[in-house]
Amino acid sequence: MVTERIQHVIKLSPSEVKDFVRAAEKCDFDVDISYGHVVVDAKSILGILGLDLTRKLTVSFFGKNEAFESYLASFAV
Repeated sequence: MVTERIQHVIKLSPSEVKDFVRAAEKCDFDVDISYGHVVVDAKSILGILGLDLTRKLTVSFFGKNEAFESYLASFAV
C-alpha cells in the first residue's frame, strides 16, 4: 500500500479527456485532478470537462499502477 500521495502535473486537451478517464477508471484507488482550489474526480468525464483545460493540471492519488503512471508521463508538462 502506498502511503505517500503521488502527483503528476499534466496538460490535457478536450479530445484527450475520454481516454484519460478510461485510464483512470482502471485504477483501484481514487484519482483526483485539480488546479488551484478546484478538485474533481479524475474518473468523471463531466468533471474534467468542467475544468479550465488551458491550465496545468495536477493529478494526485494514493496507489500504485505502473501502466497509469506511464500513461500520465505522455501528458507531462
